[in-house]
Amino acid sequence: MSEQVEAKWYVIHTYSGYEKKVKTTLEKLVENRGLQDMITEIQVPTEDVVEVKDGKTKTVQHKKFPSYVFVKMIYNEEIWYIVRNTRGVTGFVGPNANRPLPLTEDDLVKMGIGSYASTNVDYEVGDMIKITKGPFADNVCKVESIDAEKGQVTVRISMFGRETPVSVDFSQVVKFD
Repeated sequence: MSEQVEAKWYVIHTYSGYEKKVKTTLEKLVENRGLQDMITEIQVPTEDVVEVKDGKTKTVQHKKFPSYVFVKMIYNEEIWYIVRNTRGVTGFVGPNANRPLPLTEDDLVKMGIGSYASTNVDYEVGDMIKITKGPFADNVCKVESIDAEKGQVTVRISMFGRETPVSVDFSQVVKFD
């Protein structure tokens, strides 16, 4: 086989609450069977959410897509069978359960999956930005850090008289002039 097949992202549907178990099980299967060339990455995307309970703010991680696991793999019948028969997996997402469709680059960027190496932002650490969407919309704040891999920028927002670090997706902010 002389041609190199590129790994693509697929979505797996799992039982509710089994996302991390499925990820861990798949990672062990990949390691034990030596499938690192076939299954290159497994993700359960999460986001930091600030919760206020009894007057106290707390940053908690929530799953962006509950009941779904994202797998970057080279599709073939053997890999499909291994993933499909992993405990907690109900199937692949797509119109045909026997031949799942990979996600497009556009889908990946919109969902915040995979690498953001090609994403260019027009601000840097120390610049002022304005949050345009989400619960912190219309806040103007200073950029503390930029995580290109996750597609997020960390800023400090003043809540209840205290500065609180918050991670916000690139799509939710614009440079403030």
